[in-house]
Amino acid sequence: MTELIIRAVTGKKIVVIEGLKELLAELKSIGRNLNQLTTLCNMGRITSLRLDDVKQDFAAVLDKILALTGERS
Repeated sequence: MTELIIRAVTGKKIVVIEGLKELLAELKSIGRNLNQLTTLCNMGRITSLRLDDVKQDFAAVLDKILALTGERS
């Protein structure tokens, strides 16, 4: 029923992408880690950060999302 209503309102094709839920969970985890690090920096408990691993993790998730959506192979 929901799909029918959405199609009627938007007039667009609905696409369900398998595996996207897990990737979004990974992105949320990365975001939580960044928020915690930002908070610690603002509190003065951390004075310098190396975010190389975070950038690599984010890039890997983004590549997977783009591959799932057909934007990148």
